[in-house]
Amino acid sequence: MQETVYALAIDIGASSGRHILGWVENGVIKTQEVYRFFNGIDKGENGLTWNTERLFSEIITGLKMVGKTGKIPSTVGIDTWAVDYALLDEKDNLLGEVFAYRSDRTEKVIQKVHRLIPFETLYERTGIQFQPFNTVYQLYADKESGKLDRAKTFLMLPDYLNFLLTGVKRQEYTNATSTGMVNAVTGEWDSLITSALGYPQGLFKKPSKPGSTVGSFKKEIADAVGFNANVMLPPTHDTASAVECLDIPEGVPYISSGTWSLLGVKVNCALTDEKSRLANWSNEGGVGYFRYQKNVMGLWPVQQLRLELCPELSFGEIAKQTTFSEFDGVVDLDDKRFYSPASMKAQFDLATKEQGKTCSTVADYFKCAYVSLAAAYKRAIDELSANLNKRFDRIYIVGGGAKNDYLNKLTEDACSVKVIALPIEATALGNLKTQLGVCKTY
Repeated sequence: MQETVYALAIDIGASSGRHILGWVENGVIKTQEVYRFFNGIDKGENGLTWNTERLFSEIITGLKMVGKTGKIPSTVGIDTWAVDYALLDEKDNLLGEVFAYRSDRTEKVIQKVHRLIPFETLYERTGIQFQPFNTVYQLYADKESGKLDRAKTFLMLPDYLNFLLTGVKRQEYTNATSTGMVNAVTGEWDSLITSALGYPQGLFKKPSKPGSTVGSFKKEIADAVGFNANVMLPPTHDTASAVECLDIPEGVPYISSGTWSLLGVKVNCALTDEKSRLANWSNEGGVGYFRYQKNVMGLWPVQQLRLELCPELSFGEIAKQTTFSEFDGVVDLDDKRFYSPASMKAQFDLATKEQGKTCSTVADYFKCAYVSLAAAYKRAIDELSANLNKRFDRIYIVGGGAKNDYLNKLTEDACSVKVIALPIEATALGNLKTQLGVCKTY
């Protein structure tokens, strides 16, 4: 009888993380969630940051619990969100904080970056949409603060967590493409960009493709968790892993719906034409393809409204109550005011007041948020249709939003497409698919 091979996906999102074991039965991946933990942005003196020490502690706690299951994984893969990173000094110590993408620290440097290298050139070379939190701008903020002068190593967040586990430094390709500094043709760091901005060239190593092995646990890690394993690179950008999971026809759009929503299609090569640039579409690296996609404000406003208005209610209970609201206001969720406000409720009050409308009940706020998110999806679908000169009759949704029947129906009605919701752990499954080398994930 053939011994079962186990793999472990450590999938960390902006609001939660999870350890999910996977193995193959009859050619399909089976899973077991072992550990789940909270994540969130810290508000410190210097801005919005991630507590990487706590995150790594949660990783270790989860690994210990995995060891107790008796299903010891041969490989472990970590994925997180994109754009955020760690800088290490010459002794491999973390330099300062790991800033969160919702921080406003790039506001003063974006125009300086564009004076050194126009956005038109950045887009032509990388195909990455403009977002104020793109790594290319964050690094310039570090340069102006003097932090970059002391840096000897640059690692995207999952790369840094891998380093803490193994002592080995790798820069994974899919997450690297999100930085706005990887050439869309060569798949390498673009030296024209990094040189023009005065970034130390020694920070940028050859990106490693998904499926590469980083190394085994350091001895102290193996001793602490009770077993050893090889750390492997999945697509470490969580959306890249989620899309890798999807068994969908070519050219059919998807929405990876979480704190952020990413809407797009798989394409064979990056589309860096003017129409794509002006519509602010991105070309992020996948496993042998590009994800032609757009960031759309996801469930973040809903999550923040829940914390502020009704933390005792589940999202299912909120959606049920929202169906009884008659509020008909719609706001632009991609407006910067909704990125990281002190009060999400206050921003909804201001935005609806500008339309001469008022949210009277808790359900009204959520009705406005959900309807506005569906409207944002419609704008993105219409742009995608125009950019590719193609009509769509269906869209696949994975992630947290796939479990929300109310939002799915709103999306179906707004976009005039059939919504195919896959309420699966798509990111973890795509992560495991890479580790286990199988094709079918569900």
